[in-house]
Parts: sequence; structure tokens; C-alpha cells
Amino acid sequence: MTHEIAVIPGDGIGQEVTPAAVEVLEAIDVDFDFVEGEAGDAVKEETGEALPTQTRELAADADATLFGAAGETAADVILPLRDVVGSFANVRPARSYPGLDAVQPDTDLVFIRENTEGVYSGIEAEIDEGVRTLTRVITEDASREIAEFGFRYAKQNGFDDVTIAHKANVMRQTDGLFLETAEEVGDSFDVDYDTALMDALAMHLVMHPEDYGVVICPNLAGDMLSDLAAGLVGGLGLLPSANVGEENALFEPVHGSAPDIAGQGIANPSAMILSAAMLLDHLEYGDEATAVREAVEGVLADGPRTPDLGGDASTDEVTEAVVDRL
Repeated sequence: MTHEIAVIPGDGIGQEVTPAAVEVLEAIDVDFDFVEGEAGDAVKEETGEALPTQTRELAADADATLFGAAGETAADVILPLRDVVGSFANVRPARSYPGLDAVQPDTDLVFIRENTEGVYSGIEAEIDEGVRTLTRVITEDASREIAEFGFRYAKQNGFDDVTIAHKANVMRQTDGLFLETAEEVGDSFDVDYDTALMDALAMHLVMHPEDYGVVICPNLAGDMLSDLAAGLVGGLGLLPSANVGEENALFEPVHGSAPDIAGQGIANPSAMILSAAMLLDHLEYGDEATAVREAVEGVLADGPRTPDLGGDASTDEVTEAVVDRL
């Protein structure tokens, strides 16, 4: 069976790490048809649109999408792309790898982030000169959907600890609804869970990440906490992510376009390649996904490594090492 994969490199180092992930996928025994689309700053400057209709349709029709990064137009690209694939869950694993100098070498977390609402709903207004507002939207349906996804993910992937992150002591209506709904879902699953105020959780994650497994979060909290966890394991260059819908999905590294190193050929492709491994899981190629992860882990442990991890290797050299292990 041939799977059509939409490939959208985007801006900055997205142009470098996305081809690396494609090269790795081409090295395994799965039949892919890669179709490339344009999005981001450069295409907006050329056409006036950061996400052309053709690229939207490409992602909608594909079996899955690989996305690199967007620069100044990020909100005009990634949010609509997530909507195109019907994504309601953003899955962000953060784990330490052998051989790397991680701040917390026992970290093995997965953030399950609600992906459709919260403060990213886009409802902003200027109500008077010098006064602007942002409307935070939390619904019972979206809260239930992300909680059910998170608890299922924990059971299916062998996590014993589930934490519901919230700030219901202050945002009593919105996070109150999120917490209440997630707790109802948790009570229906045979999984131990606890709840944590998101600010206190940030402190505890830094001090004792080994105490946590799956963390179910509202949209902004998931964004912030997963970036914090990246600092515990060696940086954003190591964090993949999946934007999951009922049938379609989009896979992207957590890092951005990194304009400070773009074009130098030294970007760490690990997060993008690990995102490709999540794509393989999504398409039910579990053995192949495991092989890709093990190849990345081997290269991270033994080298070569890019400068962000203390090495001097190029993106191409790291990619070649991963492919050689495959």
C-alpha cells in the first residue's frame, strides 16, 4: 500500500531538517509518495498568502503531513494546518537520551495538549485606546475529548502516572470546567491520576520529572510546559510532536525556524526524524517506528552530534549516520 505524505518544509531550518526526515523514511521498507507544498514567510512575500490553498488541500488529502517550521507567519501557517487535518490533540514526548548531558537524565514525559481552543482561539479585540482583550474559550466537549485521548494514550503506552494540569484556583470557570471534565474521564479509566496547578507543576517538573508520566494540559499550558521539559533533556532539537485528528495527522518538531542558524547546515535533525517516527506509529508501522527511534538514540549516544549538543557535525552527517544504522 502506498501512503501519500504531504511534505511542507516551511522556513529557516525547516528547509534543512524536513529533507532529513524524508531521507530516513525513504530508507525503510514502506512505500511512500512524498508530495511537497509551500508555506511560510517566503511564500507569503511572493504570493501574499502564508498558507496557499493548494498546500491546505495537499495536507487535507494526504494520509499524513510532515511540517518543518514557520517564521514570522507561524500563527498563519500551523494553526490553520492543524485545523485542516482535524487535529484536537498535540502529543509532545520529552525524554532524556543516553550519552547526552541532560539536566534531568531520568525524564520520560509525554504532554497531551488540547489543540483547538484556550487562548489560541484567536478572539482578540482592542476595546479602547491602550486596552486590548483576549477571550479564553474552554468547552466541555473539547476537554472531554482531550482527556479521553490522554488516558487512552497512557494505558496503551504503559504509563502508570497521569497528571491533569490546570489553574482552576484562579480561572475558576474555564479551567474549572477543564478540570471537572478531565476528572470525570479519569474516574472512568482504570488508571491512577492526580491533578496539579500548572505553575506549581512547572517547578516540580524541573526538580523531579521522574515523578510524572503523561500530563494532560489545556492549550497554552501544554505549549509552555513541554518547552520547559525540552530544557531538561537537552533542548528543543530533541522534541518531536504529533497533531492528531480522528483520521488525519500532522507531524512537526517543537523547535521553530531558528533563523540564527538557518542556512548553515548545522541544525539538529533529531526532532524532525523523531516526528517521522511518530508518523510511522500513526500509520501503524510500529516496528519501523521503533527502528527509527533506536537509530536516532544510537547516534545521539555515540555521535556524530550537531553543535547544539556539543558536537561539530552537520545536519547531513547526522542524517547519514541515522540512515546507516537503519
